[in-house]
Amino acid sequence: MNVTERFLKYVTFDTQSDELTNLTPSTPGQMVFAKFLKEQLEELGLTDITLDDNGYLMATLPSNVDYATPTVGFIAHLDTSPDMSGRNVNPRIVKDYDGKDIVLNSEKKVILSPSEFPELTHYVGEDLIVTDGTTLLGADDKAGIAEIISAMAYLLKHPEIKHGKIRVGFNPDEEIGLGAHKFDVPTFGCDFAYTMDGGEIGELEYENFNAAMAKVTFVGRNVHPGYAKHKMVNSMRIANQFVIMLPRWETPEHTEGYEGFYHLVGMEGTVEKTVLTYIIRDHDRDRFERRKKEFEHLARKINHEFPDCCSLEIKDQYYNMREKIEDKMDIIHIAEQAMRDCDIVPKVVPIRGGTDGAQLSFKGLPCPNIFAGGLNFHGRYEFVPIRSMEKARDVIIKIAQIVANDKK
Repeated sequence: MNVTERFLKYVTFDTQSDELTNLTPSTPGQMVFAKFLKEQLEELGLTDITLDDNGYLMATLPSNVDYATPTVGFIAHLDTSPDMSGRNVNPRIVKDYDGKDIVLNSEKKVILSPSEFPELTHYVGEDLIVTDGTTLLGADDKAGIAEIISAMAYLLKHPEIKHGKIRVGFNPDEEIGLGAHKFDVPTFGCDFAYTMDGGEIGELEYENFNAAMAKVTFVGRNVHPGYAKHKMVNSMRIANQFVIMLPRWETPEHTEGYEGFYHLVGMEGTVEKTVLTYIIRDHDRDRFERRKKEFEHLARKINHEFPDCCSLEIKDQYYNMREKIEDKMDIIHIAEQAMRDCDIVPKVVPIRGGTDGAQLSFKGLPCPNIFAGGLNFHGRYEFVPIRSMEKARDVIIKIAQIVANDKK
């Protein structure tokens, strides 16, 4: 099987994660997929294959050199985003893309258009895999899995390519922020690793947001509205007051690059109780801490006007992996060299989000992120150029070669 065939097979598995189940993996489809991949790894001839009860699959491609080299790992996640259905994915290959609108679903009038998604124009003349307009595609991160396994298959068929010990790992629940929580770093046993979970071709990322979740609860008092003067306390109105006290322009729709934000992701309320759920993001650790302090400040202001109305819960989720990688920049240089050797221009960019690699880096496994090739993740407009997947596979192979050659 080539990388495209693997990918088309993998997206048939429904592996959406679910943050409400409190299980690992959070959905049974992820374990079904992991067991299928385990069989594939066995058929290929990898060794030390393990699949634990939490859905973490690991395997080894043994070294074929007689000298010591670092052990490098490649990691991708099993789950797809809960933002849109991943069931009954029906992909289609658009051959030799002509730069025009792609009708994904004529009945529902779903069109992938370069006027709305100008990145399409970068792939004119290439073969693209698209959705049928009713589901996401699953390139995040089944493209990464297909690329890693295809690279291992290639190295096994070409023993003339020298490489050290390579470990591969596939984990559940990345999309709900739990992918690295039960990842056994000592058992994985790598000196460093790469997640194959980035976007378009050339992306290389070792900076990500510092991240926190905030829940702000407002308690009111309900009284018949006809007799409510000086008695009613409407928690929804107070919650709205909190929302507008935050900086208007520091939201996802107004920020880019290294700019942080406050993002209201949930609102549920009645007169008597309203809960706001926010995510707080910033690349800079000091600004991140100040953003959390701003929430505490605003909660105090609300409580000064409405005593004991507002309570606040803030929980850190992950931190910027740059803190753990900037003194190990050789692993970034290896990835950059691998891309250049594959005729790819490296694009070192900050992640406006997080990856398993961020949490793994803080668990002792330096783990930057490399492109998997897909674009417009988590929705019906997701697509992946076949050439980008093939190039990602080639980068994995080249990294293995560079690591082995550097340590002769």
